[in-house]
Amino acid sequence: MVIHVELGVSSYDIELCRGALARAGELINLDRKIMVVTDHGVPAEYADTVRKLAKDGYQVTVPQGEESKCFASLEHILGVMLDMGFTRKDAVVAVGGGVVGDLAGFAASMYMRGIDFYNIPTTLLSQVDSSIGGKTAVDFHGYKNVIGAFYQPKKVIIDPDVLATLDGRQVAAGMAEAIKMSLTSDAEMFRMLEEAENIYSDIDTVIEKALRIKKYVVECDEKEAGLRKILNFGHTVGHGIETQQAGALYHGECVALGMLPMCVDEVRARLIPVLRKAGLPTELKLCKDDLREVMAAVSHDKKSAVGGIDAVLVHEVGSFEIKKLTLPEIEEKTKQIFC
Repeated sequence: MVIHVELGVSSYDIELCRGALARAGELINLDRKIMVVTDHGVPAEYADTVRKLAKDGYQVTVPQGEESKCFASLEHILGVMLDMGFTRKDAVVAVGGGVVGDLAGFAASMYMRGIDFYNIPTTLLSQVDSSIGGKTAVDFHGYKNVIGAFYQPKKVIIDPDVLATLDGRQVAAGMAEAIKMSLTSDAEMFRMLEEAENIYSDIDTVIEKALRIKKYVVECDEKEAGLRKILNFGHTVGHGIETQQAGALYHGECVALGMLPMCVDEVRARLIPVLRKAGLPTELKLCKDDLREVMAAVSHDKKSAVGGIDAVLVHEVGSFEIKKLTLPEIEEKTKQIFC
């Protein structure tokens, strides 16, 4: 299945197909120098498949985890490309999750002012969310994604077969993003997840539905000037929790928790059973000092603007409101749920 993302000169296709990884040589132009970026948590054969299909393949493997999304990793990738004589006609291919995609995409955007970038996401979270839309970044001074660029891939290849190597917690973290999109934008999809005996039984359909939501949002608002802000549902408080937890919780788990303060009671009552069915956390105890740390991180949110932070609220499943909230208002909502 091909899903086309229409962005004018930056348009690209998403190839969603089981077995697509092995066909990477047919789907993207590998007849040139290729820098494959991956991490130690990704099965080596995934990156090897792409590198060996390339005419002239190189590889950088960074340590697994958010800590690798930093300037040191970025500098290393750019340095190898420079040493190996990469030109503007060559390309970077990310094979991994969101950290790898963000890092590799940012490197591609910077090298010689921009070379081709392809994304082959290998986690559910990156397949349904971070691999499309063109957000690339590194973390800086303890804050997520504050240094980066919008840089669209030339193509995204999504092979659901690769999810078989993930543990359950990683898959659940990805499902959080799919649930998030259904809650703001697709009541029918949320109902499907709500009524499913096994929320993972038709993962291909979940991926497709989530991609179509994000495709529509990105096409309407590529640079997050308006509608694209809905993709941040759960992220305002979620990023604060992620910073405070210092790696104890996955990104998707933090997003799951971050949705709870931003729902009305009726929506929250439907959301919690779905999160539990997916294997996601629904409870977190924050003491006074913990809450202070969470709010310190929220105060550095990229969505901050004059007069407050643009927060996404859900009053009814399948719809949303973007509302400017002050830091004390967000703190009060967080306190009601977690303190």
